[in-house]
Amino acid sequence: MLYAKVVLGLPLEGPFDYRVLAGLEEKIKIGSRVWVNFRNKKEVAYVVGLGNKSKIKKLKEITLLIDQSPILDERLLRLTESLAQYYCCSWGQAIDACVPDELRRGKEIKNVQDWPLGGQVQDASLEEQAPLFVQGFRRLPVYLREAKKALDANESVIILCSNMAGVENVKKLVGEGLNTEVFTAFRKQPKELEVWGNIRQIDHCVVVGLRSAIFAPVNKLGLIIVDQPEDQVYKQEQAPHYHAVWAALKRARIEGAKVILGSHSLSLEGFYSLQKNKLKLEVIVPEADYPSVQVIDLRRLPYAERKTKPVFSKFLLDAIQAALEEKGRVLLVINRKGFATTVACHNCGAALKCPRCNINLVFHFDENRLKCHHCNFKMITPKICPNCNAGYIKYFGLGTEKVESELARIFPLARLGEDIVVATGSVINQEPVRFDLIGVLGIDDLLNRVDFQASEKAFSLLTGLANLTTRKVIIQSANANHHCFQSLVKNNPLLFLEEELKTRKQLNFPPFKHMILMKIRGANLNKVKEAATALFQRLSNTKTSSLKLLSLNPGQPPKLRGNFYYQILMRASSVQKAGPFLKLHLKTGHFSGIITTVDVDPV
Repeated sequence: MLYAKVVLGLPLEGPFDYRVLAGLEEKIKIGSRVWVNFRNKKEVAYVVGLGNKSKIKKLKEITLLIDQSPILDERLLRLTESLAQYYCCSWGQAIDACVPDELRRGKEIKNVQDWPLGGQVQDASLEEQAPLFVQGFRRLPVYLREAKKALDANESVIILCSNMAGVENVKKLVGEGLNTEVFTAFRKQPKELEVWGNIRQIDHCVVVGLRSAIFAPVNKLGLIIVDQPEDQVYKQEQAPHYHAVWAALKRARIEGAKVILGSHSLSLEGFYSLQKNKLKLEVIVPEADYPSVQVIDLRRLPYAERKTKPVFSKFLLDAIQAALEEKGRVLLVINRKGFATTVACHNCGAALKCPRCNINLVFHFDENRLKCHHCNFKMITPKICPNCNAGYIKYFGLGTEKVESELARIFPLARLGEDIVVATGSVINQEPVRFDLIGVLGIDDLLNRVDFQASEKAFSLLTGLANLTTRKVIIQSANANHHCFQSLVKNNPLLFLEEELKTRKQLNFPPFKHMILMKIRGANLNKVKEAATALFQRLSNTKTSSLKLLSLNPGQPPKLRGNFYYQILMRASSVQKAGPFLKLHLKTGHFSGIITTVDVDPV
């Protein structure tokens, strides 16, 4: 009798044993999909093992074999198993994250037997290659150089970008520069399954895509490139909460491939890895001069200026005027879209909030609508308060549209979008355009967030902006002496990195320890709070040296897309030890209508 061990794309630990019918014993293989009856429902399952013994006496039979040949080879099975262990999800959920939607739904594939199964799994005893970090604004020539080496050796290349504009740009440059066919791969793309199959059939190729492209089924993988690895988009919001950089390093380890990370500045974890000789560094010397960076201390403005709370300091306005008179271009950056970030009644003070997320709606002047930036909720701006029926609605806060409105009033002859450009921080991810003056507004909102990575994110943004000019950067802040700013003023990144690493070490924050966030969500606030409190208490009563509980708090935000959130923050010395402990407690405690996920290394 042959038994199959299968896993399902559900938050349930497996594998589960099923009996293989006599007619399927010669056809079924590890890595194939099957239909099974699980809890009286027909489900797609992935075969991860075969054997002649089972500890379970009474077993269900596999209903139907979907694939005549495996859709997952040993390399991807090894990768998804490691991902499930590290990110505290089920193996089936990890596999679901790396295959197209149609495969997850059980669609049969024609000619699957013609697909090659790829190369060999790397010998685990071999020494891991240290990744190469390419630091500089013009990194693409280095990417092309290394990709050409891989292609010349008949090896495949995967390149990850943080946005679609980057994907299209890299695809064009690689296709033209190396005279090769380039595939784009990302979740929910048109003909996703067809692209997935075409990639699998080719001996070696180049794949460029977003986060999910790290699972592209290439053969003979020789090189993985991750551009701007510090970008938060590489972290999956839904379970499994994997990070594409972690997956890239793990896959490279399994398949013996080289990894290149590239950005305009070295991250704190990269700096720490460099100190530990776990990272190689290649610095691209900038072609242009470093700009003059000045920080305007908003606390030391003249009293009359502070009292009016202007959008722009007089110093910044004078600098904009001077740049315009010299026919220069000005970039003003504020990391908030819209016109006003809070809309509230002047009479009762009630702010208009999203009914699904319970956070302040943002007013967009161009559409005369209020929008939630966490979900797709929109509404026309009311003329009277829905709470008290008063007829005066006030607008607070600052966004890109408000900045443009103020600029149009102060500089009526300037052409917005040409002479003066207003943008969010995403401008550093677009095609580089040179400016004569860059002004940074509202940076304190980013710097003062309840986030241990806030300083690093601010520093990365400002470093990227400094690369867009050779002349002048003006930063408005009420914390002018912060080491983030002083490092930029002195053009000395080490000043920031060393100070920030010292602070992280004192507080036992990453990269010295791992942070783990357990998220509890549901539609009923009382049930969510009850479940979170019970789980926190149960974890607190169990002694373990691998995990330290830090806090139990409402989520940030506490309500999102119709669900209420609570979160348990933990610190771990080793994820490998903490993971099994957390999985055990999640398995034993269940609450009706409550979903619990684990986010390892949250960003």
